Amino acid sequence: MKVYSIPSYIEMLNEEGLLVESKVVDPTIAIEHITYNSKDTKPYTLFACKGASFKKDYLDEAVDHDIACYLSETKYDTNKPVSYLIVSNIRKAMALVADAFYDQAYSKLNLIGITGTKGKSTTSYYIKYIFDEYLQSVGKKPSGIVSSIDVYDGIIKKEAHLTTPEAFELHEHFDNAVKSGIEYFEMEVSSQALKYDRVLGVTFDVSVFLNISEDHISPIEHSDYNDYLNAKLKIFNQCKLAVVNLNTDDKERVLKAAKQSPLQTTFGYVENADYYGYNIKKENDAITFMCKGKNFNSQFKLTMPGLFNVENALAAIAVCDYYHIPLEHIQNGLAKARSSGRMEIFSTPDQSVIAIVDYAHNKLSFEKLYQSTLEEYKGRKIITVFGCPGGKAYNRRVELGDLSGKYSNKVYLTAEDPAYESVNDISKEIEKYVTKHPCECFLIDDRGEAIQAAILEAEPNSIILITGKGNETRQKIGSTYVPCPTDSDYAKQFLAEVAARAKINE
Repeated sequence: MKVYSIPSYIEMLNEEGLLVESKVVDPTIAIEHITYNSKDTKPYTLFACKGASFKKDYLDEAVDHDIACYLSETKYDTNKPVSYLIVSNIRKAMALVADAFYDQAYSKLNLIGITGTKGKSTTSYYIKYIFDEYLQSVGKKPSGIVSSIDVYDGIIKKEAHLTTPEAFELHEHFDNAVKSGIEYFEMEVSSQALKYDRVLGVTFDVSVFLNISEDHISPIEHSDYNDYLNAKLKIFNQCKLAVVNLNTDDKERVLKAAKQSPLQTTFGYVENADYYGYNIKKENDAITFMCKGKNFNSQFKLTMPGLFNVENALAAIAVCDYYHIPLEHIQNGLAKARSSGRMEIFSTPDQSVIAIVDYAHNKLSFEKLYQSTLEEYKGRKIITVFGCPGGKAYNRRVELGDLSGKYSNKVYLTAEDPAYESVNDISKEIEKYVTKHPCECFLIDDRGEAIQAAILEAEPNSIILITGKGNETRQKIGSTYVPCPTDSDYAKQFLAEVAARAKINE
């Protein structure tokens, strides 16, 4: 943390062409805290008024807590004098303020940013497991992480609500990591974070581009596919090494954009990739594959299911080889790697009914999930449980409905963060596309009840794909996050009930 006076922030914002108007009540006051949460305010705080749902009541509360200054795109009348900084772009201003306040803490870390339509969390955790395997061997602290699953920065460990946090929080995590003696830090970088400047100014040592497929198209996200892709490609403007999947769609556009970074490396299933994956095999409960890298040609093993995860593993290998992590630690880390709520398997004791809990929630992830299921679980009847979020990513309702109907024997449509929409209305919209195929479709609003029905009504030799929520512990209803059991909790509970019934019938 670095303490600046309000006039110093005025100078910074002016230099970036962001300052519209300012007023300083006391120029000697230094900023000792930054936040956009009115309940987190105190004296010497700079408070940011941000977001479409911002209310003046929040600023009034902050002023009552004796903040030093507020940062806003709008000037407000306050109940007592307070300094203000009016800016043309609140998100860019927040990124600039956070960068200065936390003294560019990210520059003191080995920072890896991962973007893509699918696989960000799994790749982040593959890299984390490898780093941590190595770091433990040399007596150092585990790496930090910011993902859509959780956050760990050496001080804060919590479940995540956003894939990439707002700039104030993100820079705080970097600062906490540095204070804690953490050297390596992995993070997911969403298209929204790139488009809306949450990572503006941050330099990544390594940026990984996994894949791209149309997603997040809505009035509050991206206007179209090009807007989505262009947001993703911005990551190459702010990294030292670009790591690119040669099997991604729009490969030429991605590779052209990657040339903006000083260094590039590639991975994939094509022989000219710098990290070439081949000879992929499913062996019992493991997946083995060969990788020919710059300095090796070796076998690796994944004990986490999903043939599609080999691509994520190749990305992790490329990153960790760049950091000269010894091969044995890369192999051991990948063999141990797990990602909560991603391809987690549960079954009855006799494996007559298997459930997979996965975060698959868009077209690309559904396609990969079904392809892998058909290959790894040949002959099993497929049952899918999922929903779509309210108020965004409307294309998923068409695409996921069509894919689930095409590949499933039964589909159960249910709640998946409906926000301000009716769960039943969302499900009815998806149902139209499911039932274009010869597939039974059931609408059950309560997620726990939908999973219960899918498992208890499953015939022997079935596999149930429970997708979209992973191990999240809340549902977004309205603007509130309501606590709920995880999909894994539900799967274990109802599979145990199936097993108990089978035992009674013996």
